[in-house]
Order: sequence, then C-alpha cells, then structure tokens
Amino acid sequence: MIKPVLFFAHLCPDTEPFVAELAHLNVDYEGVNILESMANYKRFLFLRDHHSAFDHAKQNRYIGIPALLLADERVVLDKDELSSVFK
Repeated sequence: MIKPVLFFAHLCPDTEPFVAELAHLNVDYEGVNILESMANYKRFLFLRDHHSAFDHAKQNRYIGIPALLLADERVVLDKDELSSVFK
C-alpha cells in the first residue's frame, strides 16, 4: 500500500493539530515540508495547481496546507475529515 503524503509547513498553525490527529488515528504517511526545499515546494505547487480540491483554498487566497494526498488521488484538507477517511 502506498503511504499518504502530507504536505505541510512547520510555520503553519494548522499543521500541528493535523499531525496530532494523524498520530491519534495511527496513520503512517510521508511528510513533505514545503519550506524545506525548492523541490518540495514545487512538488506541492504542482499538486495545488492541478487538483480541484484546492479550488476553494485558491479562491480564498489560502495556501492549502496541510494537505494529505491519498493513494487514490483524493486530497484531505480538513483535519475533521481524517476520522472518516481512516476508520
């Protein structure tokens, strides 16, 4: 099974509670800190620019992180949705 990929920034106040919920649900994931390297940032921007899950975030001038990319290409942006995804 392919691990979900969590795009995050350590400076984002929403990252810590999102990560805590993933830990609570025992979700194993690949973490990608978009501020760590230009490659990570570009990887996130490609996803953000091409996935409709980010439309609302872009319209409201949000970055769209934390964002959890699932193996089936769905993207979870809301911490409260995690429990329904990882039952």
